[in-house]
Amino acid sequence: MKLLILDRDGVINEDSPDYIKTPEEWQPIAGSLEAIGELSRSGWTIVVATNQSAIGRKMIAVEALNRIHAKMHRAIAEQGGHVDAVFFCPHSPDAGCVCRKPNPGMILDIASRFHVATTQLAMVGDSLRDLQAIAAVGGKPVLVRTGNGLKTEQKGLLPEGTQVFDDLAAFAAHLLVVSSAGLVG
Repeated sequence: MKLLILDRDGVINEDSPDYIKTPEEWQPIAGSLEAIGELSRSGWTIVVATNQSAIGRKMIAVEALNRIHAKMHRAIAEQGGHVDAVFFCPHSPDAGCVCRKPNPGMILDIASRFHVATTQLAMVGDSLRDLQAIAAVGGKPVLVRTGNGLKTEQKGLLPEGTQVFDDLAAFAAHLLVVSSAGLVG
């Protein structure tokens, strides 16, 4: 199985320091929906893993998050894509949970549910915590320069082996070339 994990805010959609709290605030990054469509059509299983501390901070309810994700699913489907699952951590940063990135709880859950070895997983993120979560379990970290990605790259301290791309569309194009050449399984 070719499974790719994507962070949401800053990778698929524009990020906001005020959090994405409504479907109207959810705006896709140029090229991201098309990239997911291309990956889906090429046989990739796409899973989203996202910290959503706005729930733990009592800024939004799970129902609002579900409406945001429904909009995301529709927008991706319009581009011929499909997200197979959305995993989210609803906890605030001080909750001490194992699922909030940079902890690897969501990644381990994804690997278990999809029966994929963690070393076979790649995760695309825009923050150091995304990269740390996948690196902690031996997976492949991929940084995009959208969202917080450029700042993350400039700070350095990226996990060893991190690949860096301008955006999800650039990574998807690379991944499709590499996988069609038989270099990724």
